[in-house]
Amino acid sequence: MSEPDAIHPERTIDLRSDTLTQPTPEMRAAMAGAAVGDDVFGEDPTVQELQQRIAGLLGKEAALFMPSGTMSNQVAVRAHTEPGDEVLLESTAHIAYYESGAPAALSGVMCRYVTGERGIFTSADLRAEVRPANAHFPVTKLLCVENTHNRGGGSVWPLASVRDVTAVGREHGWRLHLDGARLWNASVATGVSERDYAAPFDSISVCFSKGLGAPVGSALAGSAEFIRRAHRFRKMFGGGLRQSGVLAAAALYALDHHRERLREDHANARRLAQGLNGLAGLQVEPAGVETNIVMIGTGEMPAETVARRLADACVRVLAVGPHRLRAVTHLHLQEAVIDEVIRRAGEALAN
Repeated sequence: MSEPDAIHPERTIDLRSDTLTQPTPEMRAAMAGAAVGDDVFGEDPTVQELQQRIAGLLGKEAALFMPSGTMSNQVAVRAHTEPGDEVLLESTAHIAYYESGAPAALSGVMCRYVTGERGIFTSADLRAEVRPANAHFPVTKLLCVENTHNRGGGSVWPLASVRDVTAVGREHGWRLHLDGARLWNASVATGVSERDYAAPFDSISVCFSKGLGAPVGSALAGSAEFIRRAHRFRKMFGGGLRQSGVLAAAALYALDHHRERLREDHANARRLAQGLNGLAGLQVEPAGVETNIVMIGTGEMPAETVARRLADACVRVLAVGPHRLRAVTHLHLQEAVIDEVIRRAGEALAN
């Protein structure tokens, strides 16, 4: 077992997010050996290699390396819209829920919400939100889909549902963006390729610093024309990096070595859900755990109280609602560690 997986009584096991991973020794070696140049001048060969790789994986003409998933999404919003336009997205979508009001602040657009089930809405739900052309209304310009859906508990969009809702978007002339921060998880869980998931969309954002375990980075993919426009807004938003090949090398290593192992995270998430369900009043639906995110109901006990009691037992989870916790499995949490989490939780919540 590698050092991050080792179990010590005093060691905290952190399940707040899959962004908490440390680069593996092999990934650090790849970073140290990366060929670099000034990417603002377009001269970093490792960044260029990563961008070409992502464009090919997603079936698009071009891609652009980004410092973060938030910047990748928000550059996409800005590149697809003009101030005063409207963006349609699910009511708990990351773009609106967790990105600091950026659509309004950076792009001057309105967000309007489609209520889904665990983050997934239907074409009928979407059609119900279509407004006629009228001077009183903003122009709906962009439809966003999040796959997997963070606040939906890592829920996966079925490919048929993706095609249904994007067909509505095409029918109305909207542009289409996929927030695929954890698209790798969706692909591993379903066997649907990232390319097939990406095909209906004009732009796709993918992340390297979540399930894939890289320390930094996302990428935005689309047509060559779209990426040229996005490049300007990346610069405007402060995302131009210099010798960023050291970061791109980590992403390339992750693509080669950490994608297929995501199925281990999914299995560990199901194991965690089964072990916690019913424990001291905790409520988990193991059948609803599709990828690496486990949502935990805390019954009558406030989520913050449960989180504190678990933290006292050196287990960290995230309160995401008054009676709701989130736990996320990742590459540093092997099966034995999950069993230790369940053991510690049972002792911490016994009284």
